[in-house]
Amino acid sequence: MADNQKSNLAVLTNGIIKENPVLVLVLGTCPTLAVTTMAVNGIGMGIAATLVLICSNIVISLLKKVIPDSVRIPCYIVVIASFVTVVQFLVKAFAPDLDKALGVFLPLIVVNCIILGRAEMFANKNSVLKSALDGLGMGIGFTLALLCMGSIRELIGNGTWMGINVTANLWDPIIVFLLAPGGFLVFGSLIALVNHLTKGKGVQRKEFGCAGCPSAAVCKAARKEG
Repeated sequence: MADNQKSNLAVLTNGIIKENPVLVLVLGTCPTLAVTTMAVNGIGMGIAATLVLICSNIVISLLKKVIPDSVRIPCYIVVIASFVTVVQFLVKAFAPDLDKALGVFLPLIVVNCIILGRAEMFANKNSVLKSALDGLGMGIGFTLALLCMGSIRELIGNGTWMGINVTANLWDPIIVFLLAPGGFLVFGSLIALVNHLTKGKGVQRKEFGCAGCPSAAVCKAARKEG
């Protein structure tokens, strides 16, 4: 029983540092760079993605023995798209300002590599409980990474945090941090920091062959047809 609880805890905490989807696995880079000009936007995107991760992981784990291998990727996308639609409607209804700030990147959660990757690499092979914990852990890691990036960029680039004036009256904000070059600079710096703090243990030298790709089955079918 204790070993099982320890295993569940490891699954939950895995996505926070050891396999952080943004700072270690380098997934979901596009929305990460696009929405982190403000900390609140990062939190909003992170929470939305976390809800989709948890729900889609649970459903895919429940259906893993029902979905044929030949169509599993399209089925995963349908499941993910359904939950993204629900989350998008909720955000539009209860947080219209956040919906406007996130723009097209909210519906694009459907094709976020983090969600599709966890569906293929974890939920498809594990129990419902562990799949839910994996989705929660990865979602927390994603949210923390976005919050950290958004806080740094907003503080330096705008002198505010969560819209509250913090440093704008002390020095002139460095606007470049709100632009793409500043985003890449902060992103790279955080990756280097995580790598340093974990002494390289967070960045696992994984095998990035076809077996680790969620689209492996699609590519294999295309090669056969060709």
